[in-house]
Formats: sequence, C-alpha cells, structure tokens
Amino acid sequence: MNFMKSVVKKIIHAAAPCLLLFLFFHPAEAIAASREGLKLWLNTLLPTLLPFIILTGILLHTQEIEFLFYPLHTLWAKLFGLSPWGAYAFLLGLLCGYPMGAKLTCDLYRSGKLCKREAHYLLGFCNNPSPGFLSAYLYSICLGKRTPLGIIFTILLLADGLCMIFFRFIVYKNNTISPIMQTKKETSTTPFGEIIDVSIMNGFETITRLGGYILLFSILSACISYYWPFSPMKKMILLGICEVTTGLCGLASSNLAYSVRFLISMTITAFGGLCILAQTKSVLKKDLSIFPYLIAKILNAAVTALLTLVVAKII
Repeated sequence: MNFMKSVVKKIIHAAAPCLLLFLFFHPAEAIAASREGLKLWLNTLLPTLLPFIILTGILLHTQEIEFLFYPLHTLWAKLFGLSPWGAYAFLLGLLCGYPMGAKLTCDLYRSGKLCKREAHYLLGFCNNPSPGFLSAYLYSICLGKRTPLGIIFTILLLADGLCMIFFRFIVYKNNTISPIMQTKKETSTTPFGEIIDVSIMNGFETITRLGGYILLFSILSACISYYWPFSPMKKMILLGICEVTTGLCGLASSNLAYSVRFLISMTITAFGGLCILAQTKSVLKKDLSIFPYLIAKILNAAVTALLTLVVAKII
C-alpha cells in the first residue's frame, strides 16, 4: 500500500508541471477543455448533487432515516448484508450517482452509524453512475439509442450485484453488519438553523472540490488528445480511463464499429475513470481507504465487459 501511495505521488508530481507547460504552450486547447469541464460541473454536478449533499447532511443529524429503514432491517441484512443506515447509503448511491454513495458512506462512518468493515464493504458497490447519466448521456448521446436502455441498466446492475456477492461472501465473509439497535428518537441539542448552515457550507465545499478535479482532468484529457501518437481506439480507451465523459464523447464521434463502441463505453462507465477515483478519494479523506473501492471498480469493469460481450452475441 505504501508503494502504491509512493507511485501515485510521483505521478502527480510529474503530471503537474506537464499540465502547466501545456497551459503555457497551448492556451487555446487548455481553455476550451477548462470550459467543457466547468460546463459539466455547472450544468450537471451542481444542480444534481448539491441538493442531495445538503439534504443528506441535514438528515444525518436526525433519526428519521433509521426509523424509515428499520422495519425492513431483516431484508437488508439477509439480502445485502447491510444495516438500515447501510441500505440508505446503497439506495441513495444508486439514485444520485458518483461520488454520492462514497460520500454518504464516509459521512455515516464518521458519525458512528456504520462500522469500518461495513463502510469498506459498501464502497465496493454503492458508488455508481446515476440513472440520469445513463439514460441522458450514455444511452441517448453516446450510443444513439441503438441498444435498449433496459439492457444497459441490467448489465450494469447485474455486474454491481455480482461484485457485491463476491465481496460479501468471499472478501468479508458475511460479517459486515453493525449491531442493529432501534434507538429512541432524540431531540438534537444543536439548533436546527445551525444544522442547515453547516450542511449548506459542507455541500458547497464538497461540490467545489469536485469541480476542481473535473477541471484538472479535463485539461489532462486535452493534453492526451493533443499529443497522443497511437491508434484512435487506444486514445479513446485512455481518455475514458482518465475522465469518463470525455472518453464517451470521443467514442460517440469516432469511426469505430458500434459493437466496439458499446463494449468500451459500458466498461469505462462501470469503472468511472480516474477523475471519479480522485473525487471519491477526496470525499473519503483519511477516514476510509480508497483501495477497496479501486479493487471493486476494476472487478466491476471486468464483469461488465464480460456481460456486454455475452449480450452483444445474443442481440
């Protein structure tokens, strides 16, 4: 693990001056990439994620979620190996998209509502692309509605479910659930107005940090596109690994066969890209390790690629 951290630090130290030189020698391309990154942040991330971050921050100071999910605690435990709070993070992560599942998991762990084992287990399958992103961007724009949306959802959900089963019964051996106790509803000692203020400021801090990562990886993608000397397909794969929306956009306008575009698009969507990885690391801070998440996303991408190949043969 220390070796990996050392490698990551060296890569970052090498990338920073390279991007600075790219900004200096190719300002037009860099500015265009920055605008695209900020457009993605302003038009997509800000209106979709910020309200959820603020509202979940408020709900974490109450007991309503626990009382809402507790009646089905046996179902969560038997089917998913989750506590009621873990089920809340899982469901919201499916609906809100990257990196909301990871942020909520870390917030619940930090507030003592999840144990560390369950939090690391959750990271393997709670951080996913949102249904809105899949339907509006991947299905409509990138794949041109040529593959039914239901098949896209089924492949990604099935891959996520298989990863969950693997981590539950192989890695964590079904011992991931925190002791479940139905607590009495208590009145918070913190004034409600102060809770709202703290949640709003925390929301803006988080969303601003995510915007910074999108900006940096947009410039990195522009740098790769400008200097890449090899085949277009390899470039699209690398761009998708760096930043998923840039890679998908490049694939949509490429001359690759649709079957190849479908396979690569599904795989990099499942992985999420290094930009999402950096965003996830940012919201986890030093409370939880990023490595369980990274291993899970690599496994998820591999399973998604395999399922996509099978489906492509059938249809």
